[in-house]
Amino acid sequence: MKIAPIINSEEIHRLNQENLVIIDAGSGDSAYENYLSKHLEGALYVDLNKDLAEIPENAKNGGRHPLPSLQKFAELLQRLGIEENSHVIVYDDKNASNAAARFWWMLRSAGIEKVQVLNGGFQMAKEKGFPINSDPVKAKNVEKLSLKAWKLPKVEIDFIEKNSENSEYLVIDVREKDRYDGKSEPIDEIAGHIPGAINIPFKENLNEDGTFKSPEILHEKYAEFLKNIPSENIAIHCGSGVTACHTLLALEYAGFKIPNLYVGSWSEWSRNDEPIARNF
Repeated sequence: MKIAPIINSEEIHRLNQENLVIIDAGSGDSAYENYLSKHLEGALYVDLNKDLAEIPENAKNGGRHPLPSLQKFAELLQRLGIEENSHVIVYDDKNASNAAARFWWMLRSAGIEKVQVLNGGFQMAKEKGFPINSDPVKAKNVEKLSLKAWKLPKVEIDFIEKNSENSEYLVIDVREKDRYDGKSEPIDEIAGHIPGAINIPFKENLNEDGTFKSPEILHEKYAEFLKNIPSENIAIHCGSGVTACHTLLALEYAGFKIPNLYVGSWSEWSRNDEPIARNF
């Protein structure tokens, strides 16, 4: 039976604890120290830069957060005690807009079916009374999985070059509107957006309290844009292929087939002498 990709903290205690793995997905300089000082009870730690990406010397080559090798990811899963039949709950402190959604996508793409993102993240779980402590957590010993390919769809820069302005295709940029418009760019070197891409900021997936909007509301919202375009003709991107996973998560939650992730995203596109559009 397929499970929803979003779970509320009060539901966790009803799950089979034997195969349960809880993951605190962190990003930023102080993320690991924050995890050590307080985390959800039983949670292990993964780091966006160290574990969920292979940071290149030049973001021109694949963007700021290219995927790690399958071998490296298999080693990470073994270190975390994750098997094919594991039930993984992942959270971060940014309402899944960062490492949690990226790890969800990577786990699903590695063939782990039971993966859920904690609705509202660490803060909501804390407010709901989920146990929090600083106790060390030991992963169980498991065999290393054999990963041969990423199973969820993704595209490279050539797909975007060829199709971004084709009406039979759809490229969605999930960054904030000012970045899309080219009015500001706090991270990458050039401001603007991919010609033909539309802007649906990822924050529109969330309620004011940081939880995801209902599947029904999300479905109604995205159906307006997706229309009858097949999922294989749709690509989602952000700055570096991380926050884009938040919208991929929202789309599956809304009942849509998961479309393509453009991992390189704006950080790759903007460094390769590609055409750039602005809205001012």
